[in-house]
Amino acid sequence: MAKFFKFLLACVLLPITCLVVWQDVRILLSVLGHLSATISFVLGAAVYAGIHYKYYNFSRLYVFMHEMTHAVAAILCGVRIKDVHVGQESGYVKMNRTNTFIALAPYFVPGYVVLLAMLYLLLSFFMDLTPYRHIVLFLVGFFMTFHFIQTFHTLWEADQPDLQLAGGKFFSCVSIVLANMLVLAGVLKILFPQDVFLWTAVKEVAAQVRTGWQIIVDYILERVK
Repeated sequence: MAKFFKFLLACVLLPITCLVVWQDVRILLSVLGHLSATISFVLGAAVYAGIHYKYYNFSRLYVFMHEMTHAVAAILCGVRIKDVHVGQESGYVKMNRTNTFIALAPYFVPGYVVLLAMLYLLLSFFMDLTPYRHIVLFLVGFFMTFHFIQTFHTLWEADQPDLQLAGGKFFSCVSIVLANMLVLAGVLKILFPQDVFLWTAVKEVAAQVRTGWQIIVDYILERVK
């Protein structure tokens, strides 16, 4: 019954997810409005992709962050951790119970990007980081690509029990995409507070969702008459 409810919830979230993806694209384009900034971000993404597919896939670094994210999510939920293991290609976190947030957290939290954003925010209180903006953009592009490529391979190249524990593949995939887009928007807001207007984006999504539901309701009422 719980999985069926989550399937219905995923159906409701899917169009919202598409709208949030579009808003993230708009935010990203506004941040990358200058050619030099665009080059820095894209170069970071290209460098990681090139290294990953040609030389080294950083699997242990991903497994480490994946399991640490499970562990941090468990701690935030008050769940007791029994054991943590990190291997070259896989790992695990043993705990006394789990939930959807704990199961899916590694798939939508780009751990290294979050750490980079937190460091950037902390240092910004003590120094002007404007001269280093392009380096930061390069690193964001590098680590966001790391997160997306590693997450894609983890989800599609192996049968992940996390997705079943969270409520099924459809619900999990919709939730992962939506959460990734929200996290990305938050990271961009931290890095570029003057250029990113999250509240405006939220209001636009809310207005579009309201319009969509109004169309659906009007259609149903017309059919009932």
